[in-house]
Amino acid sequence: MHYASARPLAMTLPGVNEKGGKQVMNGTPHIVIADDQEAVREICTSIATALGYRATGVVSAREAIRVWEQDPPDVLVSDVSLPDMTGLELLKRLKLVMPAVPVLLTTSYGTVGMAVEAMKQGAADYLTKPFELEEMRLLLQACVRQTQQAREGRGLRLEARGPYAAGNLIGVSPAMQRVFRLIGKVAQSRYSVLVLGESGTGKEVVARALHYTGPERDRPFLPVDCGALVPSLMESELFGYAKGAFTGAHHNHEGLLEVAQGGTVFLDEIGELPLDLQVKLLRAIQEKEVRPVGSTRRIKIDVRIIAATNRDLQAAVAEGSFRKDLFFRLNVVSIKLPPLRERVQDIPMLVEHFLDRFTPPGAAPRSFSDEAMARMICYDWPGNIRELENCVERTVALAAGPRLEVADLPTTLLHLRQPPPVAAGEDCGIRSIAAIERDAILGALNQVKGDKLLAAKLLGIGKTTLYRKLKEYTFSAQAGGLNS
Repeated sequence: MHYASARPLAMTLPGVNEKGGKQVMNGTPHIVIADDQEAVREICTSIATALGYRATGVVSAREAIRVWEQDPPDVLVSDVSLPDMTGLELLKRLKLVMPAVPVLLTTSYGTVGMAVEAMKQGAADYLTKPFELEEMRLLLQACVRQTQQAREGRGLRLEARGPYAAGNLIGVSPAMQRVFRLIGKVAQSRYSVLVLGESGTGKEVVARALHYTGPERDRPFLPVDCGALVPSLMESELFGYAKGAFTGAHHNHEGLLEVAQGGTVFLDEIGELPLDLQVKLLRAIQEKEVRPVGSTRRIKIDVRIIAATNRDLQAAVAEGSFRKDLFFRLNVVSIKLPPLRERVQDIPMLVEHFLDRFTPPGAAPRSFSDEAMARMICYDWPGNIRELENCVERTVALAAGPRLEVADLPTTLLHLRQPPPVAAGEDCGIRSIAAIERDAILGALNQVKGDKLLAAKLLGIGKTTLYRKLKEYTFSAQAGGLNS
């Protein structure tokens, strides 16, 4: 059944009261429909409403932007030709600030080339009018499910518990989704975990997430920087010391491995630990006991060890600066954090998180302009998330108003203040949502040896959608391929 043959329905938008006031329904998916044809807006609204979603119909791109700034959508349905902007331009604007939101594009004059271009730009799907009502219904359901899964992934947005804040792990990029899955698998165990990644990627945040979502969440989480103290002090810090062990030792002192009984000790920058202390740490992990400095007494310990480093420990083992047996003890499970330049899809989400944190209570909400956000997406961020956090904090502290422009970005980051050195149409290294989707589908098919029904089930999509996507990839290959 085509939408053109359906009986026109009155425009009744859930979420708007009789006086026009906004009633935000928390948890109810929100669909924004941008189309200058009233019949299309009405039929899309009726489909969304029948599915239990909220729907907002608008006639222009400007109205769509105004709506999503006040009430972020779970799905955007947009006509390719709007009065003030093309649907592809609107798609780019949305992806810049809300990269995880699926976009369905519609048109009255569809071509294969246009469909390929839409998918290149990150559209979730492309429909030619008049479309089948059932097809629109299924696509809306699939897109809402995609958004919900992305939010579940972000969350491991792990709220802080106890005296140590766990902070938040945020991301929808494939690399961060793998990190979330690993955390979910090992958080409930007591295995040793080695967290790898460049400085500033959030290794301690991952360690806290493992602790505060695990069974030991109510026990101590004690971090120690292995490169911050001289070896003698580090030994006392980890293992404790007995009264009289050295000048100034006027009483017994418990080491962190003893204090953290039942909890977690996080050994940051484990690669900096001297070889003699590596031997003692290995013995403590193997025998589950420590001997304080200057004591003959052995103390039983029950702690989980999480270690982190930005060094290549395997190379350190090869050159003899790190013990192979300790490496194997620590590396029961390893979690590698990607640098921020490899997860640029997450930058808008991280920026929003930091804006919420640094905006003073009672102050007007802050937001970056599209140009400022584009500069941050294209920047390489050698200091990773720590550098991005500092950038947002300084910008909020010094900016005059709630709208943050390129001129408000820190002057010390000169590359942010200059136009990105890319030609028109290039994507600053950003992989399109379509390319990521393609890789996921083809990867799933490869894993199940071509079984399309099983692949569709594992991906959480219908078999019809899978077949349609495969046809699109064939068209794409003929037209020159998807950007990746």
